[in-house]
Amino acid sequence: MNTKSILKINSSGRHDGSITRQVSDLVVDYLKGSNNSLEMIDRDVAAGLPFVNEAWINSNFTAADERTEDQNEVLSFSNKLVAELENADHIVIASPIYNFNIPATLKAWIDLIARAGLTFRYTENGPEGLLKNKKATVVMASGGVPIGSEMDMASNYLRLALGFVGISDVNIIDASAINYMENESLHSAETQIAALID
Repeated sequence: MNTKSILKINSSGRHDGSITRQVSDLVVDYLKGSNNSLEMIDRDVAAGLPFVNEAWINSNFTAADERTEDQNEVLSFSNKLVAELENADHIVIASPIYNFNIPATLKAWIDLIARAGLTFRYTENGPEGLLKNKKATVVMASGGVPIGSEMDMASNYLRLALGFVGISDVNIIDASAINYMENESLHSAETQIAALID
C-alpha cells in the first residue's frame, strides 16, 4: 500500500523513557522513508479523553439531520477523531499494557470512533466496518504480561476493535523485542522494525 498519510496515537502515561513512544517513532520514521510530502497526524490520548456519557449517547443515536446545535457540539470532538482515521492510510498505535489490557484513555478513543453509520454499519449479515484499505501497526509493551500470551487481552482486543471498523490488516509489534534502548544501534532497531512490518 502506498502510504500518503499516517495517524500516530500514543497512549502511554509516561513520556520520558516510554518504550512504546520511542519504538512508535521508529515505526513512523520507517514508514515515512524519504517521503517528505507524507501527511502526519499526532494524537496523544494520554492526558485523557472525554468518556461516553448520556449526552453523547443521545446525540449519537439522534439522526444527523435532526440533531440540535448542542448535540452537534457534543459530537464535535468524536467527529474530529473519526475524520483523522478516515484521512489516514496507516495508523500507528502505541500502547502499553496496564492490568492486562490497554490504557483507559485508549479505550475512550475507541469508544469515540466506533460510530454506526460513520465507521461501521449494520447489515443483514451483521456489522460491517467502513474504514477500508487501511493498515495498522500496533506497538505494545508490558512489564509482566507476555505479548500474545493467554494473559494478554490487550492485543486481541485492539485487533477486534480495529477489525470492527474495517481495519483488518493489523500488525502487532512487541516493543520489548526492539532492544535498541539496551545499547543496540539505531540501525539494528530499524532493521528489526522493517522485518516486522514488511
